Amino acid sequence: MATIINMPRLSDTMEEGVVAQWLKSVGDKVEEGDILAEIETDKATMEFESFHEGTLLHIGVQEGEATPVDSLLAIIGDEGEDFSALLSGNSAPASETKTEENSKKETTSNTTTVSIPENVKVVTMPRLSDTMTDGTVATWLKNVGDKVEEGDILAEIETDKATMEFESFQEGTLLHIGVQEGDSAPVDSLLAIIGTEGTDVSALLEANKAGNLTSSNSTSDKKEEVKESTPSVSSNIETTPKENSNNSSTGGRLLASPLAKKIAKDKGYNIADIKGSGENGRVIKKDVENYTPTSSVQATTVKETSSASTTNTVSNFTIAGEEKTEEIKNSQMRKAIAKSLGNSKFNAPHFYLNIEVDMDNAIASRKTINSVPDTKVSFNDMVVKACAMALKKHPQVNTSWTDNTTLFHSHIHVGVAVAVDEGLVVPVVKHTDALSLTQIGGSVRDLAGKARNKKIKPNEMQGSTFTVSNLGMFGIESFTSIINQPNSAILSVGAIIEKPVVKNSQIVVGNTMKLTLACDHRTVDGAVGAQFLQTLKTFIENPVTMLA
Repeated sequence: MATIINMPRLSDTMEEGVVAQWLKSVGDKVEEGDILAEIETDKATMEFESFHEGTLLHIGVQEGEATPVDSLLAIIGDEGEDFSALLSGNSAPASETKTEENSKKETTSNTTTVSIPENVKVVTMPRLSDTMTDGTVATWLKNVGDKVEEGDILAEIETDKATMEFESFQEGTLLHIGVQEGDSAPVDSLLAIIGTEGTDVSALLEANKAGNLTSSNSTSDKKEEVKESTPSVSSNIETTPKENSNNSSTGGRLLASPLAKKIAKDKGYNIADIKGSGENGRVIKKDVENYTPTSSVQATTVKETSSASTTNTVSNFTIAGEEKTEEIKNSQMRKAIAKSLGNSKFNAPHFYLNIEVDMDNAIASRKTINSVPDTKVSFNDMVVKACAMALKKHPQVNTSWTDNTTLFHSHIHVGVAVAVDEGLVVPVVKHTDALSLTQIGGSVRDLAGKARNKKIKPNEMQGSTFTVSNLGMFGIESFTSIINQPNSAILSVGAIIEKPVVKNSQIVVGNTMKLTLACDHRTVDGAVGAQFLQTLKTFIENPVTMLA
């Protein structure tokens, strides 16, 4: 019997998910435990396992599409089984057994007051990430009046995650552009209209302005039903990536995106000379932008050398240069980062406390610990362990502020900031105070690896009560961090510096490390923060006390 598979809720904050990749195709056999797809949330990309066995009869959400939690994702059942009744029960359009005329009438009455001609397709702002609420058109690659083929790149769209190429799944003439370059528009709002050349779309634009032009196929399974049964009613939201089908190499076809080809042509590059970093070696935008034509450089060098050898020395010259300032619009990702950090910095009254720690004993202790086979402990692991123990002695620091109450956490979960290509994530080491140094080290390495490979789970980045940020490996001696709310404090860890210090009234060579504690003054007073740092200093300078 056919079974509906819904979009899973992979985290407590997840409202919708994006299918990053299907690992099964329609018609494939599925065993219990097989990985059906990779699902993206706002935290991570996770593998989604099947708990049913049978044949994959239907895919309701295409790769790259977002859909709400609990909406239809796929259908698994017996090979050849009729599942049309399940689709009818999970989508607004009528089933294929109804006449086309009745289906058109029902869909139109439920979703829009304006009939869209068969030769016109309304393209809406796609949801290119699960957290995307609106998008910015960075660049239009087609103009009104241009011919559009299926697979052509219409525009570059900025989301809060990245700037992505938006591909057309329709062919015709670009009749109207609804969002100009640099402008933003909500997801599902009118982006463009494609249709037969010369078609009058003024009525559609007026209906859209009045709010009467709406899409009846806002979910992926609805879109599929409408496409099959009622092609002349409502617009299609075309957001499904078709990279795999468009990039297959047949007969020596060059693998390159249309945007990459356009940029290469504008710059006078031979696209065949550029090495691609995309899927299957596909040349993409960044490959062209980072490409340096070797032959041109060599020719220029030879020319300059020849000229230098035959030109007399110039004794008087004036340096000429161009003053130029380039204005670049903020990406959606930078806007999201600015909003999050701004809320913390401006809502939580920060104050900062600094202390310098003698690291000689810590260096000696770490050397002894790491001499044990299969054991590896870093200085950061020692700091994380010391923080957990200091938090037990100073519970006021292990708190969170709300408008009406202060939350005192009995558990101690330390977040460790990890830099990734896209920005910064904070994996959380749960119950840190109960772990040994080696357990903390193993946990941090495992979580950091998952974060960099985009395999970390959302629940592995949630629930921190305190955060450690370490830039010592970059040679930074000291810095201040913005509190990772809802934490009340964050510790900034600098580099270990060898320098002259005073010990027993003698100047000797020593090793020190600077720590900076940022505190939320609503929950942590200056004296409390200072006492916490003193306790932390004691643990780090005497690592044996952390082994008790």
